[in-house]
Amino acid sequence: MEETKETKATKSKKRKIETVTEPQQQTEWKEQVIQVSRVTKVVKGGKKLSFRAIVVVGNKNGQVGVGCAKASEVIIAIQKAVADGRKNLINVPIFKTTIPHPITGRSGAGSVMLRPASQGTGVIAGGAVRAVLELAGIENILSKSLGSKSPLNAANATLEALKALHTFDVVAKRRGLSLKNMLN
Repeated sequence: MEETKETKATKSKKRKIETVTEPQQQTEWKEQVIQVSRVTKVVKGGKKLSFRAIVVVGNKNGQVGVGCAKASEVIIAIQKAVADGRKNLINVPIFKTTIPHPITGRSGAGSVMLRPASQGTGVIAGGAVRAVLELAGIENILSKSLGSKSPLNAANATLEALKALHTFDVVAKRRGLSLKNMLN
């Protein structure tokens, strides 16, 4: 009997427990989910469901990456895709607020054409291409997705195009000219 009274006494006492929470750090990386699709695998016992997520990760300051991952739950697939995107980061040369020169990138059957645009044009692109360009930090650009309509092919083709870009000073050094001579 006494034991039960003691437990009741401890239950009725309310202790105030202070928890110290650290303010959440604002990361510079932004993530954008392009597509989450349900995929099935036929196994001996029937069909096994899983989810595939395609995510773009970027800091809007010249670094961007695309990640693709599968898992049995949507949230886990997105987390894995974000981790994959951070592993595949590339540096994008940005000239003013656009790209230095026109370029076409290919991935699978999809190709993406990118062209520099004047100030105030904005990002003229659709779907996965738009997500990659915005998270790379490009503000003015024209693009056209050709061939495949797959978001993964479009995102990877955009990444290949951005990877192949060169700044003016790198091209001038490769040609053995000064920057002033090359541009005139």
